[in-house]
Order: sequence, then C-alpha cells, then structure tokens
Amino acid sequence: MPVLWLTLIVVAISTAGFVMGRGRAMASADGNIRNLHSLPVYYGANALMKSVVPALGVMVLWLLAQPLFIDSRIAQMIPEAEIAEGANIGLVMSEVRRTATGIENAVRAGALDPTIAQAANVDLAAITQSLKEAGQVVTSQITQPVLEAAQSYSAMAQTSNLLMTIAVLLVAISGAAWGVMESAKTFRARNTVEQGILALLIAAASVAILTTIGIVLSLIFNTVEFFRLYPAADFFFLLEWAPSFSGRGGASSLGILPLLWGTIYISLVALLVAVPIGLFAAIYLSEYATPRVRSIAKPLLEILAGIPTIVYGLFALLTIGPILLTVFGDDGLGWMQGQRAVMTAGLAMGIMLIPFVSSLSDDIINAVPQAMRDGSYGLGATKSETIKQVVLPAALPGIVGAILLAASRAIGETMIVVLGAGAAARLSMNPFEAMTTVTAKIVSQLTGDSDFASPEALVAFALGMTLFVMTLGLNVFALYIVRKYREQYE
Repeated sequence: MPVLWLTLIVVAISTAGFVMGRGRAMASADGNIRNLHSLPVYYGANALMKSVVPALGVMVLWLLAQPLFIDSRIAQMIPEAEIAEGANIGLVMSEVRRTATGIENAVRAGALDPTIAQAANVDLAAITQSLKEAGQVVTSQITQPVLEAAQSYSAMAQTSNLLMTIAVLLVAISGAAWGVMESAKTFRARNTVEQGILALLIAAASVAILTTIGIVLSLIFNTVEFFRLYPAADFFFLLEWAPSFSGRGGASSLGILPLLWGTIYISLVALLVAVPIGLFAAIYLSEYATPRVRSIAKPLLEILAGIPTIVYGLFALLTIGPILLTVFGDDGLGWMQGQRAVMTAGLAMGIMLIPFVSSLSDDIINAVPQAMRDGSYGLGATKSETIKQVVLPAALPGIVGAILLAASRAIGETMIVVLGAGAAARLSMNPFEAMTTVTAKIVSQLTGDSDFASPEALVAFALGMTLFVMTLGLNVFALYIVRKYREQYE
C-alpha cells in the first residue's frame, strides 16, 4: 500500500477514535459536561494522539530501517566477481536498485511482461533494451547476478511494505481502542494530552540538535578515516593542492592552505563590497529616508537576498567577468587573463551579501534608543554628528555581529565561486587571477572518478570539517556580540 494512502487510513482511524472517545466520555457523564474531569475534546484528543502518533512513528522508523535491512541482505547475494576493479559494493547495489525500480516501472507501464520480470532465465540483453526503451535508468548491461538481486530486492520490498502496513494499522487501531476505553468521566484526559503535546514539542525541538550531531559525527568519522590514509601535517601545511585520481596517498598533494587562502581572499573582496554599501544603505534607510521611501526601498533591497546563488554565478560569469576583462584585460591594463578571477566572484558575492549587512544593520541601528539621539540634538549636534558619534558607536557591537554573519555566509558560498572564480588552487595576491575555495573543491572531490574509500574522495570530509569549524567559530562569536548588544539596549 502506498505511504500516502496508509497515512490517510491512519488519520481516518485516529479521527474515528477522537469521535468515539469524546462520545464515550459524554456517555459516562450522562451527557452532563460538569461531571467530566476535562472538556470532552480532551478525551477525543487523547484517543487521537494515542492512535496517530505511535502509528506514524512506527511507519517512519520502518521506512528508515527498511532500506538498510534489505541492502544488507541483498549485498550478501552479490558475488565478488560482480564487483569491478576500482569499484565497491555500493556501486553494484545502486545498479541493483535502479534495475529493480526500472522493472517495476516498466511492468506498471505495460512495457515489460510481468512473467519475464520474475523469470529465472531471461534474455539479459533484451530486458536491458526493454528497460532503456521504457525510459528507465539503467547504466550498463544487466548481468544475471544483478537481475537476480533486483528480483529479490523487489520481492523483499513488497513483503516489507505489506508487513509495515499490517503493523501500522494494528498500532493505530490498538491506540484508538486504548484511548476510547480510557474515556471515563474520572480520567484526567487534559493532563495526559498536555503531557503528550509537551513530549511532541520536545521531540520537535530535538530534531535540530540530533541533525547537527549527525552531521558532525559523519564529518568526524570520515575525517578520521582520511587522516589514517593521508598525513595530517601534509594536509594542514602543504602549499600545493594536486589530487591524483590514478593512485593513492603519495600520488596526490592535498594541502588545504591554497584553498583556505582562496576562500579568505574571495570572502574579503566580497565583504569590502558588501559592508560599505550595506552599512551606508542601512544608515540612509534608518536615519534619512522618509517612511514612504523606506517602505519601497527596503523591500527592493531585500529582494537581492531571495535571488538564487546560481543566478549570481551566471551574472558573475556573463556580466561582471566580461566587464572586468574589458577594463583590466589585454585590451585594457593587461592585468587580467580570463573572465574567472577573484574579483569576478568577489564582486558578485558582495552584491549578494548587501541585504544581509543592510537589513541586520538597519534593525540594529533602529534599536538604539531615541533618547540617545534626542540628547545629542539637545547638545547642539547635527544629524551627521549624532550618527557618527552616538548612533554608530552604540550600534557597533551589533553591526560587527552582522558583518561576521555575512562573512560566514561568504565562506560557505559555492556556486558563485564555481562559475566566477574558476578551479585553480594557488597562493597569489593578484585579485585578477583565477582561484578556488574549500566549498568548490568539496563538490569536485565528491563528483570525481575516485573510489569513495580513497584519500582523494575522503579529503572532502576533512575540508568540510575545517570549513565547519571556521563558520561555527564565526557564528558563535557573532551571536555572542549580538546577544551582548541586545542585553545592553533592550
């Protein structure tokens, strides 16, 4: 049964439990609501909660565990000879899953005979061609072991889905019956419902924490595995980035310093663009603009924050790069050799960061008490003097926090760098040369032709861990400054 239909049935059972629980509570009180401990809705909510929450919880856990269990069982069926040199069992399992999905879709569409899909001896070339003609994703010629594994995969998935449906429905019906049976006039339904809602809120709040812990642990484990294969000293202090996908370890130079330099350099250029423009825009909007101008200009400025970064990357590649090449290229000053450079990516990223700086700075400047401005005016200071000597010093901690948050956003940017800065890892002070960043290399290393267990692939996790520590430090420092500022002026 599809998950959507199963969910709707669970909701229907829970709704029936709600109605029956409410009705049973009223019946136990002889129709007089004053004889109930709680309002009738709480008795219904108790039955609904005890039905829908456990049932959906079982379904979610089952859906999470099912692929892991089936993959482990199917992986044991694949002979070692089926694993090509330089590949791993994960690649073969991907082909098995694609074949199983393709057969199911082709049978459902009528492009493949169901008896052929389940047969032991079939024409492998014919079934491969049939799947390709049906538009299914099959990357290579299907082999007999892969076909048998795909058939077993489909059979196990169908059996598991059937068992899941039975288990979920039993849990939903049992929970609804339990809630209905509890619906007596002396039952403290309100207390039970409120405790259940509290537990749900705690679980929802824990999702972000558990997700962060999962991300950090995945980075740590793979980073440790990388440093088992590649020296940590070379990674942190080597001045060259030259991965080689033809060998392991010694054939590659995986020094992070050129990538860190490119990341810091491009982020610095972006901040040199975003901070002055964003700060001046915030000062104008908060101190000089009329309410009508502010109501129009601020939303227009914040539209920049909603533009996808890939659009900024295309803008850098197709507009900013050619303009810079015209001025600083061979036809101009001769400093720039191509459209992709630090300045190209930095200018595009700076434009992207303007609304981050302006919006946060505007809110922080507006949070400065009006009494401080009035006191300055009362002493004879002009508007510009008040801004320079009173407003900005008072708002400086918050502005610094906004700049640090924008810096962490710049450090983590990828698409603008890929399209605007190029892919060259080098240590150079020339802003008109192509460079790259940590995020861009994470993408390239995980999409290369290397085995996932090789240092050339695992280095992406070490790069990600380094970037995570950098941005986490900036964010913590920025939040500390912003909170200190808020405590001072609230």
